[in-house]
Amino acid sequence: MNDILPIILSIVAALAVIGGLIPVLLKTRKNITQYPGTRDANDPVLPRSGSTAVEDSPAAATDRKAPDGVDLEGLDTTTVPDDAAGLEAIQVETPLPVAGRLMRLRERLVRSNNIMGKGLLALLSSDKIDENVWDEVEETLLLADLGTEPTMQLVDALRERVKVLGTRTPEQVKVLLREELIKIVDPTMDRTLNVQRHADKPAVMMVVGVNGVGKTTTVGKLARVLVAEDKDVLLGAADTFRAAAAEQLATWGQRVGVPTVKSDIEGADPASVAYEAVKAGIDQEVDVVMIDTAGRLQNKVGLMDELGKVKRVVEKLAEVDEVLLVLDATTGQNGLNQARVFSEVVNITGIVLTKLDGTAKGGIVVAIQKTLGVPVKLIGLGEGADDLAPFEAEAFVDALLN
Repeated sequence: MNDILPIILSIVAALAVIGGLIPVLLKTRKNITQYPGTRDANDPVLPRSGSTAVEDSPAAATDRKAPDGVDLEGLDTTTVPDDAAGLEAIQVETPLPVAGRLMRLRERLVRSNNIMGKGLLALLSSDKIDENVWDEVEETLLLADLGTEPTMQLVDALRERVKVLGTRTPEQVKVLLREELIKIVDPTMDRTLNVQRHADKPAVMMVVGVNGVGKTTTVGKLARVLVAEDKDVLLGAADTFRAAAAEQLATWGQRVGVPTVKSDIEGADPASVAYEAVKAGIDQEVDVVMIDTAGRLQNKVGLMDELGKVKRVVEKLAEVDEVLLVLDATTGQNGLNQARVFSEVVNITGIVLTKLDGTAKGGIVVAIQKTLGVPVKLIGLGEGADDLAPFEAEAFVDALLN
């Protein structure tokens, strides 16, 4: 019996030690963002694509200082190797070339049941164009969400040209309608994305909008566009309120080999995530940092103020070169109300119009541009990973009329 007692005591002691370690191990696992392909803001500086220089010294973790009012607690952007045990491997994809996308999206718009171009062609090809026809033309444009002022402008221009033409063939009608629509969509607006890296800092882009318009998905798709253009991209998951938003963004990034800076604490300060993402982008010499923000209703003053704070905090490190407002094309005139408020808070530089294939309208493109003086820069016509492309005025009008 005396021989057995020491063995029993040893086993009990070993179990006690193991029991004490389990909570520590679980806690450690919980606090680490385990996404292959993500980078920590404190990781060694990585060489940019095409560069031969490699700097081995890591950025100093002890120097992390946040602006006043920004909470960095809980921010964890730990890097996990691609072959980390127990993690599902996500194969890196090669995004489609940008040029090919535009043709495919145009074909989808042609197939959509738009009432704008087809309706106008039918009306203006009538044997006799009287006041009743012009009233119908006006109604068609208003129903297509073109807006009152652009509608009057277009109707006046069409009246004058039809009067000059006198006898009209369907081909003539299509030509004049195309020319006037292109004018009003305005091909002179600068629709280029401001994503050129500065001498010592990356270009910074914020993506904003209300709940449910697809901001996170748009950020992921736009990352694919930039990767297809051979740019080094880093994502910042500043949507800290929607469940799984950060994981969703990180998954988009992993698909194209783009790292993501995120917090593991739900409801963390979004400004801190944005700040750390830009800091990591500077340290790692990437070309573009894209910041995904939480959806917010335009009539919620506190949330809109918070969005302004995110932008101000980021600007302590680098200029925000692009602020894209994501709008759902199917919301029509309500999208204009959203656009006005967001533009007052963060100075919108471009519009991303999603779900354009889900509306029979299309005039919202003109209405938004006229209201804000801000160009539609990107359009989405589907749910596929590469269903996002640069907006081109002439291609858009041609799709409406075909």
